[in-house]
Amino acid sequence: MQFIDRTTIKVTAGNGGNGKSAFRREKFVAKGGPSGGDGGRGADIVFVVDNNMNTLLDFRYHRKFQGKNGENGDIKNQYGHNAPPCIIKVPQGTLVKDADTGEILADLTEIGQEAVIAKGGRGGRGNAKFANSANRAPTFAELGEPGESRNLILELKLLADVGLVGYPSVGKSSLVAAVSAARPEIAEYHFTTITPVLGVVSVGDIDDERTFVMADIPGLIDGASEGVGLGHDFLRHVERTKVIVHIVDASGVEGRDPVEDYYKINKELKIYSEKIARRPQILAANKMDLPGAQENFERLKELAEKEGIEIFPISAATRQGTKELIQRVAQVLDEYVEEPDVEEGVKVYDAKEEDPDKVTITRNDAGDFIVSSKSLDKLVAMTNFGNDEAIRRFQYIWRIKGIDKKLIERGIKEGNTVRIGEMEFEYRD
Repeated sequence: MQFIDRTTIKVTAGNGGNGKSAFRREKFVAKGGPSGGDGGRGADIVFVVDNNMNTLLDFRYHRKFQGKNGENGDIKNQYGHNAPPCIIKVPQGTLVKDADTGEILADLTEIGQEAVIAKGGRGGRGNAKFANSANRAPTFAELGEPGESRNLILELKLLADVGLVGYPSVGKSSLVAAVSAARPEIAEYHFTTITPVLGVVSVGDIDDERTFVMADIPGLIDGASEGVGLGHDFLRHVERTKVIVHIVDASGVEGRDPVEDYYKINKELKIYSEKIARRPQILAANKMDLPGAQENFERLKELAEKEGIEIFPISAATRQGTKELIQRVAQVLDEYVEEPDVEEGVKVYDAKEEDPDKVTITRNDAGDFIVSSKSLDKLVAMTNFGNDEAIRRFQYIWRIKGIDKKLIERGIKEGNTVRIGEMEFEYRD
């Protein structure tokens, strides 16, 4: 199966149903009052974590999702039905971002976790809702509110406790195969592993067994932090790991220097994320069963002492030292304390933080006045401008919100064009 860990999609929640303008027309009921019902709410776009998914492959050819509209209101105060939510299933570890702003909308890490990413529009109110002592027979009803629409970036970051990093062909896949039931492809050529491989590792006796997930992150190369090769695609999967096992080829059979490789990989990790670079790290000197490995191991021990990290001599091929390595990794996981996230600008979307009544007025290159307000945009979308009563209600709300005063303060003149939402009109004092 092809592994897809990043994709872009567009989601559009359903529009609210239109309210109904109607009056009672019953025998023996003179001058029947307004009886138009409200429209139903449009479908929300809801993301749900599904345990049966482990890739974003399903989104490669299905990139647009549209929620159903709410039903329109009807006569005799009949309400339209709300539309059922549009459920989009994603794998565990999916990060949902707004493609236009870069804002993180949801971080979906738990099985069954749900997140409303785009809200369906509210149903328009029928004319029965607008009857009062001053206007007993309103003829207008609201249109349904448009549903939210978003362009999204979905990123899958593997949920692994331990991440294996190192240059291609140092033996990461061999270690995963040696300590878990995973069976990754293993060969002598570079980039045998082109997608992350997860293995579940068991430690301890049957009565006191514990497990953790180990991820074989495909081989990094120089410039990976800048996106060289598949750098960003690979590094993304290290972000959620708690412990990093850094594997080097102690034999140096391909002419590589394991000490130099260690510093190069850590440089790429630090450039990509300072937080990742601070994670607990254990150095594994692999291929100790090959000639020349012992000589390089002495140099690696000096490096480990200098950097203040632990080093384990292992051979994934013969399983020499792998048990001791895994036991120590389990101990470090037990002692791990999550570092608080203090990065500015990284927060999960919360609709409650938005102020719907905030009004901003700007001007475009043509000199038009652009009025931006979430509540006013909604009002424009839900007003039937073909009805005189509806227009008068719009003008009343416009005045009580003080928009005229704000436009005058910005220097508007008679005849200037004002734009709000999809509507454009000429300003008259």
